[in-house]
Amino acid sequence: MIRLIFKEILHRKMNFLLGLLAVIIAVALSVSFFITDHASHRETARVMLKMGFNLRVIPAHTDLNQFFLTGCSSHTMPEEYLNTLASAQGFSYNHLIGTLQKKITWQGLDIILTGLAPELCPPGHKRPPMIYAIEPGSAYVGYALAQQFNLKKGDTITIASHPLTVEHTLTENGTIDDFRIQCALADAQNILNLPRQINEIQAVDCLCFETKKDPLTILRQQITSLLPDTQVIQAQKIARARAQQRQLIKKIFSFILPLVVIVCGIWIAVLTLMNVRQRQTEIGLLRALGYGSIRIIFLLLGKAILIGLIGAVAGFFLGTYLALDVGPYIFKITAQNIKPMYFLLTWSLIIAPLFAAVSSFIPVTIAASQDPADVLRYE
Repeated sequence: MIRLIFKEILHRKMNFLLGLLAVIIAVALSVSFFITDHASHRETARVMLKMGFNLRVIPAHTDLNQFFLTGCSSHTMPEEYLNTLASAQGFSYNHLIGTLQKKITWQGLDIILTGLAPELCPPGHKRPPMIYAIEPGSAYVGYALAQQFNLKKGDTITIASHPLTVEHTLTENGTIDDFRIQCALADAQNILNLPRQINEIQAVDCLCFETKKDPLTILRQQITSLLPDTQVIQAQKIARARAQQRQLIKKIFSFILPLVVIVCGIWIAVLTLMNVRQRQTEIGLLRALGYGSIRIIFLLLGKAILIGLIGAVAGFFLGTYLALDVGPYIFKITAQNIKPMYFLLTWSLIIAPLFAAVSSFIPVTIAASQDPADVLRYE
């Protein structure tokens, strides 16, 4: 029977090659879509991070009117809250940072002094930081302040008798950040005489991608149960934009891939049906010679399974090549993370033969059920 399958392939090479092409296309596009789908999620996340933190945890007694006008709370909370939140099992986040900031007068100007703690990520996960890390004793100076006082890297500024070295002067932002001096959290705590205190925790939460539940309600329940004397504010426009962008990418891939698979399945079914019709006489003779329906089905499905196995291997390597070659041009930020996924070869070797067999099943069943007397009557 195996010999008959190979004789059939050699006798009808074009039919075999067209069926093989359909499987290769289906597998190649599936593999390349799967690899680039992971890249698209990473790319989207990295791009959307530029919008900033979308979650703010502040002391419960903060006057929100004053908070939104000045951008900072006049109340503080323990710095330990940052580690409590970072190590919590129920809180889903990607980036977490604690700040202590206050409006002060410096050189006759009202400015915002901001102390930044080192950025935290979930335990066991290493992610690129959203913002720069500031070393103790250093300062990042806003554009307007740098211009007005002609500050440059290496200069020394003094705030409340505490010297800081200018590490960087920031580009123009067009916001209050142009009148902001940023330093390490410990330096800000010393300057403001607020040891071990912060007045805000900023985060990028993961629940902004949840579509069926209200993420803000969930987050408030999670965080206030851990930190009872706090309140949670979410930048809902940023969260909504992230969610919509992520859902858009998912919808594009979930639409294109099934469409490709369905078209290729129909392609294989039509080719099998044409092959069956062309071989009606042969099938009739085989039935007349005593070949049962099971052997006929094995002969025709065996060819489809062989097409699936060869197409799986060829399609995997073609799809991987396309992803590695084209992917970096599309996803430039995360290009270095686009890598072969060899476990997809195993899945391809399982699914592709099954896919080819299922696509061929109906034409094969029709062929196997034909009465040889009816087939040979007209020959």
